Amino acid sequence: MSVINNEDVEKVLKKFEPVMGLEVHAQLKTTTKLMSAASNQFGSSPNTAVSTICTGMPGALPVLNKKAVQMALQAGLALDCEIQKRSVFSRKHYFYPDLPKGYQISQYDRPYALKGAVQFYLNGEKRKIALTRIHLEEDAGKNLHFDDRGVSLVDLNRSSVPLIEIVSEPEIRSTAEAAAYLKALRLALRYLDICEGNLEEGNFRCDANISLRPRGEQKFGTRVELKNINSFRNLERAITYEILRQADLLDSGGKITQETRLWDADQNKSISMRSKEEAADYRYMPEPDLLPLEIVERDIEDIRKKLPEMPIARMDRFIRDYGRNIYDADVLTASSSLADYYETVSKAIQDPQLASTFIQTNVLAHIANVETDIETFFPDAKALSDLLLKMKDKTLSLNLAKEVFEIMMAEKKPAAQIISEKGMAQVSDDSALLAVIEKVIAENPGQLAELKAGKDKLFGFFMGQCQKALGGKGNPATLKELLEKKLKG
Repeated sequence: MSVINNEDVEKVLKKFEPVMGLEVHAQLKTTTKLMSAASNQFGSSPNTAVSTICTGMPGALPVLNKKAVQMALQAGLALDCEIQKRSVFSRKHYFYPDLPKGYQISQYDRPYALKGAVQFYLNGEKRKIALTRIHLEEDAGKNLHFDDRGVSLVDLNRSSVPLIEIVSEPEIRSTAEAAAYLKALRLALRYLDICEGNLEEGNFRCDANISLRPRGEQKFGTRVELKNINSFRNLERAITYEILRQADLLDSGGKITQETRLWDADQNKSISMRSKEEAADYRYMPEPDLLPLEIVERDIEDIRKKLPEMPIARMDRFIRDYGRNIYDADVLTASSSLADYYETVSKAIQDPQLASTFIQTNVLAHIANVETDIETFFPDAKALSDLLLKMKDKTLSLNLAKEVFEIMMAEKKPAAQIISEKGMAQVSDDSALLAVIEKVIAENPGQLAELKAGKDKLFGFFMGQCQKALGGKGNPATLKELLEKKLKG
């Protein structure tokens, strides 16, 4: 089943309904770790960003990072969760080489945030997936396996890194919905500027819980957890593979085993890792070295007031106030910087349509990453606004504006300077255009005769010859109008 056949998927989905929930671990962008003063910066040499707490030294006591709590609250409030004024940290016990303490500090039965939802658009329809909870926890270290040498090593740099785990309700019913949910959640955290959202670096990780049930059945099937999903593409591939795997088992009379499976992107298949643990297996107990986390209403309201406009709200506003369709609004809000860029240009030129079209067809064609590149891109919003205003006052045609735009990028000069230096202003003066029209007509008597004989397509020939003579600077609308009158005369 390493090659997935779409026809097989469609056949399975007619018989079975997938039931899915996602568990997302998002690493918070704090300077230091959740329980330690060690650095929380990615890319350090192995086992250099550590402390006695990270390495589980006897007697080392955890100290909760206030900034991590504030960032966690931002996420909870932005996703409409119910913030719990009192939450409790617990020890989650398990043995693994990357966890030297033998337990992970997490939140279990008393998390800091309950309920909430993630909203997004899918196929032109607004969707909402409810959340079960968000809780704070520390990350474990990382095992590094060198199969060619038969060696496994442990890097504890990630130990005690601050995470929030965002757990959805089992309301997701398709791979497309799962991907749209995950992208919307990632974008929300990036708008808040509390998580890098980089799946490849592991600071935004997703586990998928998947089960199948016959169409029309209300009872959930046995769920399987998929881990090691490191991209949106792999999320869809992993879910599709698991749906087919479970369907094959059920159709052959087998039973689904509740287990955890690892996704192998190279082989395009999942591999059984271990039987799925229940809460009792972890022997949760309250963390004796940390007091309960008390959050006062004043702090909650202070954070709520400072929340930025979230992606889904900004999309809806662009649709409502700027007349954008869902596709345009989605593209233009792909990052908060891009949304700011569009909104600044739109307001400056008082033309949401022109701003949207030019940015999508020209600006974005030169930007590899809208989340970072737009912030250093030139023309910036002010320079682009000045260029588009030259279109609106007829100084430039669309084609000339595109040429000026390319020069602006290359030379980092404003539009007015380029137009002046290179003589690129559009010719709109009637007398100047008529002089060119009369010259072109005089030079092409044969084509003129054919046109008058009924070969209407030759009008385009005369337009082209006029623009060629004008160096492409003729005002297209005015030139067309004058040429039509001259040829009919």
